[in-house]
Amino acid sequence: MGLQKLTLLDYPGKTAAIIFIGGCKFDCPFCHNAELIPFPAAGAITHGEVFAFLEKRKDVLEGVCITGGEPLLSSGLFDFIKSIKKLGYAVKLDTNGTYPDKLDELFKANLIDYVAMDIKNSPQKYAVTAGVKKLELKLIEKSVQIIRAAGTNHGIDYEFRTTLVKELHTFDDLIKIGKWLTGAKKFVLQTFRDNDTVRFKNLNAFSKAETEKAAEMLKEYINCVEIRE
Repeated sequence: MGLQKLTLLDYPGKTAAIIFIGGCKFDCPFCHNAELIPFPAAGAITHGEVFAFLEKRKDVLEGVCITGGEPLLSSGLFDFIKSIKKLGYAVKLDTNGTYPDKLDELFKANLIDYVAMDIKNSPQKYAVTAGVKKLELKLIEKSVQIIRAAGTNHGIDYEFRTTLVKELHTFDDLIKIGKWLTGAKKFVLQTFRDNDTVRFKNLNAFSKAETEKAAEMLKEYINCVEIRE
């Protein structure tokens, strides 16, 4: 588990801390948190240290972003979030959508205020973009349905998001994603940023003009399309 003490970007509209939870079954070529894939991740801090910080900062921070890796891999996540909520924080969860039943349990327990789900690519190219040989796409599709239902029926804030990589995504892929997610509340196009923790080299970001073109194309299917650099 890792901790970033302040973010003004990761939880829309709130000052927040980020908690990183190690472990992930995907091996996305463009992942910028690849050091978190081993579980437990190197350099982890304890639950006690995390909660000591959150207790100290609860009059300053408004929310906690829980990201990974894939947080839903953690068997103790349910109780962990309960403890965070008891301190008065809003909770945002980042997920890759591979554990829809666990996600649904968190919604039913009213433990999640905002969820961001990564959409790796169009269904036809999902596995290769996620860096896996086999993928149960039905799990991803079920998570999409659960999130959309939570937004419609219970007012849960959510976003779907795709990190654009020139070697992995085409405009045709994005149209297929748009059709898949037609009518979703919010879709975010993220700029790929290379760094030392990205294990696959020679990957490139979309240009600003290409990203803006992609956003305009997606607005045919989704009203709110944002670019996050």
